[in-house]
Amino acid sequence: MMKIVAVLILAGFARSFQPTATLPRAHRDASSALLATRREVVSAVSASLVTFAVTSIRDSASAAPALQDSLPIEEFLRTGLDPSGPMGISAQAGKSRPITGVVFRDGTDVLQGKDGNVSAELLVGTRANPTSVLVSFNAPYKLETGSVFDVECRDRNTGDGAFIAVTESVGGKSLEELPSSFFLARLFDPTGRFSFYGPPTDVKVKSSKMVDDRRIIELSFSNLSQSTNAEIPRNAILVASIPKGTDNAVMLISSATASRWKKGSDVTARAIVDSFRAIPAPKTAMKLRSKDRSGGSSLDF
Repeated sequence: MMKIVAVLILAGFARSFQPTATLPRAHRDASSALLATRREVVSAVSASLVTFAVTSIRDSASAAPALQDSLPIEEFLRTGLDPSGPMGISAQAGKSRPITGVVFRDGTDVLQGKDGNVSAELLVGTRANPTSVLVSFNAPYKLETGSVFDVECRDRNTGDGAFIAVTESVGGKSLEELPSSFFLARLFDPTGRFSFYGPPTDVKVKSSKMVDDRRIIELSFSNLSQSTNAEIPRNAILVASIPKGTDNAVMLISSATASRWKKGSDVTARAIVDSFRAIPAPKTAMKLRSKDRSGGSSLDF
């Protein structure tokens, strides 16, 4: 637009200028003086346009929202809103595999029987001091084996599913002492399982209680659909357990869309959660090594 304005201004001066070669000397002198004046005006206008363009670009840049590299989880869980603006490049890194905290023991695989029983051997703790844990649950959904999945069963037609996640160190605290946000931080972190296309919104903890030695949390949230680019309300139930002798909570999360939850998916989700077990694996002489998966790891390994 500014280029067009400049061209029009210059064109106007050019049209108003007439050749001076055929004019009387007095008129030629006056025309030369006028030409010099016009050149000064054109130069001044051009300089003003350049200054205006630079100032506009600078102002636009300074007005752009700052990019964030992490999600302020406490504020996010309290309000359901992300106050820090859109995610930056580093916050979007690792989207090829959501970080669930799951680390497989080398030489093992996730298995699912014909009856729907799923089992896996995981490592928790740290690289310097790992502990082997056996996890299991029963789900009516097919076990996912793609590169972006850890331990997850899902119905591809409905989106109902369940997956395993592992928290960071609980710091010696019991399940009862930990706030709900501690467990949800893994799920709703920018690299979490539910943040595959962007951090969820409208997160609400509906209930949080201890049942025997396990923590049960029911929640709702909305996450972005890649196909429709719309936020879809979702319900979930989470069960967390700290296997004896370890310092990490192992979780199973079962979820479905809010509409399906009301039509019976909640019953299935509760049955999956009830079947969940996480216990220390029998000790052997074999060294505990994490499985190399070339592209994903937990926060601790």
